[in-house]
Amino acid sequence: MARNKFDEDEQIERKINFKIIPRMMKWIKPYWGFMVLACIIMLLASAIGLISPYLIRMAIDTAIPAAQKLPDTATFWEKYGLLTKISLVLLLSTLLVRILLAAKLKLMTRVAQKIIVNIRKEVFTKLQALPFTYFDSRPHGKILIRVVNYVNSLSDLLSNGIIQLISDLFTLVVIICFMLAIDVRLTFVCMAVLPILFIILFSMKKKQHEAWKQESYKRSNLTAYLSESLNGMKVTQSFARENVNQGIFNELCDKCKTVWIRAVNINNIIWPVVDNLSTFGVALVYLAGVAWLGNAAGATVTVGTLVAFAGYIWRFWNPIQNLGNFYNSMVTTGAYVERIFELLDEPEDITDKEGAKELPPIRGHVTFDHVNFSYEKGNPILKDVAFEITPGMTVAIVGPTGAGKTTIVNLLSRFYNPEEGRILIDGIDIQELQIKSIRKQVGVMLQDSFLFSGTIMENIRYGRLDASDEECIAAAKTVQAHDFITAFPDGYNTKLFANGGGLSQGQKQLISFARVLLSNPRILILDEATSSVDTQTEMLLQKGLDQLLKGRTSFIIAHRLSTIRNADVIFYVDHGQIVERGNHNELMELNGNYAAMVKDVTI
Repeated sequence: MARNKFDEDEQIERKINFKIIPRMMKWIKPYWGFMVLACIIMLLASAIGLISPYLIRMAIDTAIPAAQKLPDTATFWEKYGLLTKISLVLLLSTLLVRILLAAKLKLMTRVAQKIIVNIRKEVFTKLQALPFTYFDSRPHGKILIRVVNYVNSLSDLLSNGIIQLISDLFTLVVIICFMLAIDVRLTFVCMAVLPILFIILFSMKKKQHEAWKQESYKRSNLTAYLSESLNGMKVTQSFARENVNQGIFNELCDKCKTVWIRAVNINNIIWPVVDNLSTFGVALVYLAGVAWLGNAAGATVTVGTLVAFAGYIWRFWNPIQNLGNFYNSMVTTGAYVERIFELLDEPEDITDKEGAKELPPIRGHVTFDHVNFSYEKGNPILKDVAFEITPGMTVAIVGPTGAGKTTIVNLLSRFYNPEEGRILIDGIDIQELQIKSIRKQVGVMLQDSFLFSGTIMENIRYGRLDASDEECIAAAKTVQAHDFITAFPDGYNTKLFANGGGLSQGQKQLISFARVLLSNPRILILDEATSSVDTQTEMLLQKGLDQLLKGRTSFIIAHRLSTIRNADVIFYVDHGQIVERGNHNELMELNGNYAAMVKDVTI
């Protein structure tokens, strides 16, 4: 199963989508001024650098012959003054070009990093807005690679790549002008090989794009498997699956290596082609130049002209090669950009309606008005669920696994939207309310207690960031977590790593409990909140809960009789419907599903 799951490539449009280019430009727009400045620097550096062959030509054809014609009695400056000036200008232009390129590199490095930060912020903001279904339907490693690897690949293209493209195009135009000014015939000889280059580039386009897409697929698969393997390491070692998992990992690594080598090999075809064609072009120019050197039948080609032209030829082919590299980068990065935009284009099913209002302080009156819901069409999870809970009531929800218990409280928190029916808090349809305002007054304690990296105090304060240390400690005392926390050498300043590594599951649940209680919700949801707490701790915790639940509307999903028997009303949910409802005594007298569960199962 693992092999099929993690070797399955995500399907994306296989054609190069040029519509992504304008969307990419929006990331550059805030730094347009810096980009223009960098472009001016590059253009200035290119223009200054192109003076060199012309100066060399002047030195060979003018300065040196002039010096040779002067008598030996002439002074040094008279003989070599022009040559010295040419040499100084050549030296200063070279130094100036180096300084300008260094300034451009420093400027664009800063811009590139700012662009990376902005893209990552946008992607992370999007991730936090996506519904649970998005994360339930794909490995987290495939999401992670978009935020890290694919964004990195965009950086150079959006900063240096575009600036270099503009500079290279400008350089090409200026070089061609210089070459035409020096000798038109040699210019046409030089460009005779360009059609061959363009034919090769366009013929390789599809192969390159497809190769780099395959590479991104396999790297995404590898990252996804690695992420899941790290999260499930305890299970792997418990079942002695190390060798099996190593085989799967090796297979994914080999596939990743194979497609990467293929993609690089296709990429590497470009620069040898450009290099060989440039050498061939230079050879043609030399052959033609030598044939026309001093040819009385036509315009004379001087030695200086030939040397200067050779210098321009190499400069002509450098931007051509850079353009080829930019094209490679564009094709490669295009495969990654599609994955990023795919994430950014994911629909946000759980969003505030236009004009949604903030939920005012509530009393805790909850109504489910004939609610239907399914995660997948055709597979209903809740069917016509209807109930009304008055403020301060404690509701216990029980039933077999997969009956829809957690779905009910997830809908109340607006983690999902009902397909049919309404959910009301204090008579207000939650679809008309701002999501954040709902969740500020609805506290949720999930079965899986997740703790963040940081101290115990920071994890408790996550429930209300403006809470004081005293308030955090008071919440911990209420849920009976204070004693085991203070037993640590650093107490509340004990640092936690990797989801509370080193703590028992029960200790993690108690800290999570304190975090929820600190938020002081008017509606409290406990989803198997005491499932990992030992019996002795649960007895202590129950005392704190009795105080906490007073005056609050509470929904408790549990299987322990001690947790649910004192609830004001108990819902027995089966196949997405509330088939029994009443308090503990009433349901026992009914002698139905709930009574059977109490009698037959140790809870």
